[in-house]
Amino acid sequence: MTGFGARIRFVGSVLAIATLAACATSTAEKARRGDVAMEQFTAEQIYQRGEYELARNKGEDAAFFFSEIERLYPYSEWAKRSVIMQAFSYHQDKMYPESRAAAQRYIDFYPADEDAAYAQYLLALSYYDQIDEVGRDQGLTFQALQELRKVIEVYPDSEYARSAILKFDLAFDHLASKEMEVGRYYLRRDHYAAAIKRFRVVVEDFQTTTHTAEALHRLVEAYLALGLTNEAQTAGAILGHNFQSTEWYEDSYRLLAQQGLEMKAEGSSWLNQVYRQTVQGKWL
Repeated sequence: MTGFGARIRFVGSVLAIATLAACATSTAEKARRGDVAMEQFTAEQIYQRGEYELARNKGEDAAFFFSEIERLYPYSEWAKRSVIMQAFSYHQDKMYPESRAAAQRYIDFYPADEDAAYAQYLLALSYYDQIDEVGRDQGLTFQALQELRKVIEVYPDSEYARSAILKFDLAFDHLASKEMEVGRYYLRRDHYAAAIKRFRVVVEDFQTTTHTAEALHRLVEAYLALGLTNEAQTAGAILGHNFQSTEWYEDSYRLLAQQGLEMKAEGSSWLNQVYRQTVQGKWL
């Protein structure tokens, strides 16, 4: 009797999903208009329809069904699961603000739940996945860094922490890349002071990125163009100590040698402080 009852329940569930799927073009659209009474279905049945829409790469429709569970069965376990699935579904459709809102709602409602780390990771991705061009507004990059840091610091033992660290480093490198792009723009137009300002940001604030060696070389170029040989030599000294195997070292060495200059710390500019810290290890 028990086995027969289970089969009956299974058949009923399949029929309910079939009913949901049988509506013409977009079941989600019909449900939004009120043509399909969602109240006749259980939370599990609606959840399964959401998964079905996800399998069809219909993220927005999937999110609608998951949101219906929240509306109709707000205190069920299915409702909790549906919130994180909304965030995932919206993200699949590149609806980043909606994904972010659902992820934040999950974090607010279920901060101690095991899926809270994933919700925070999705929230960070809603910013990170929009960082696709160096020339875009960097506000998204800053937001991504902030939210990725939360994954790393709040959920260090989660399976998402390592990925968050890698993406944090890439986003950090992206900011340095933006500074370099602007600095090179000014340098090509002989706006040396403006170029130096950008390259200084890279050297002081983005020392761990892949752009530091080039930034030091560009400083050598800019300072030599201004006749500031002490600063050029000091930038070259830092470059020679930390990045001697790079093409930037070779280019800077040649530029300085052409003017009878050496790669050594001279004067008392901001670069001397960097030299004391990175080469001599003196932080005070």
